[in-house]
Amino acid sequence: MSGSKSSDASFAHAASVPPEVAAEHPLGLTIHNLPEAGQAMDVAQRTRHGRWKMLGVLLICAAPVVASYLTYYVIRPEGRRSHGELIEPQRAMPSIAATTLEGQSVPLTDLQGQWLLVSVSGGDCQADCQKHLYLQRQLRESLGREKDRMDWVWLINDNQQPPATLAPALQQAQVRRVDAAALAQWLAPAPGHSLADHIYVVDPMGHWMMRFPAPMDAAGAAKAKKDLERLLRASASWDQPGRPGKPS
Repeated sequence: MSGSKSSDASFAHAASVPPEVAAEHPLGLTIHNLPEAGQAMDVAQRTRHGRWKMLGVLLICAAPVVASYLTYYVIRPEGRRSHGELIEPQRAMPSIAATTLEGQSVPLTDLQGQWLLVSVSGGDCQADCQKHLYLQRQLRESLGREKDRMDWVWLINDNQQPPATLAPALQQAQVRRVDAAALAQWLAPAPGHSLADHIYVVDPMGHWMMRFPAPMDAAGAAKAKKDLERLLRASASWDQPGRPGKPS
């Protein structure tokens, strides 16, 4: 009975404690603001999910270009090495002035928008130069229906005039006269060779990305053709015939 009276007295004392005093001594196990903490967690999760979705959209947009270069540079279709030497890092086409055979001044970057097969020589174009021009034309023609995605380019690095006998063949070529020193800041030969010894490959964005070994002959041209076919196949999802804004 004494225990019961003691308990009753304790409860009575607790009930008599003023509210402001009770507020100063809360129960130790009371948990505050649980709804607010849960809401904060939901917001953080939604933010993370939104970021992942945005990243996914960006990857989808970039996938075609990334996949084409990954296919060529890493996977290397058909399990074999390329005949041409890959240029790493690639070199962007410089914004320098060039001149057509008709004397019109144009920027060299006007050639961008197509895959390019490029050779370099003086305007007098002796036997090796003429051989390169012939092989360039044949390589492009051998690509069949894909040839409209590639131009063959002759860059003349002096003030000499091309032989008149070349005029009919050059109707199919892109010919530009450029400053030799400026050109040497972009294209470069392999050690022990001159700039005129090689045929170079430039992608549609204007990056020099491959150099075929010298000297180029019929056997080398057959291997070069396979490289070009792989390049065109790997870039088919994003590269179209013709330059942007110009007739193909």
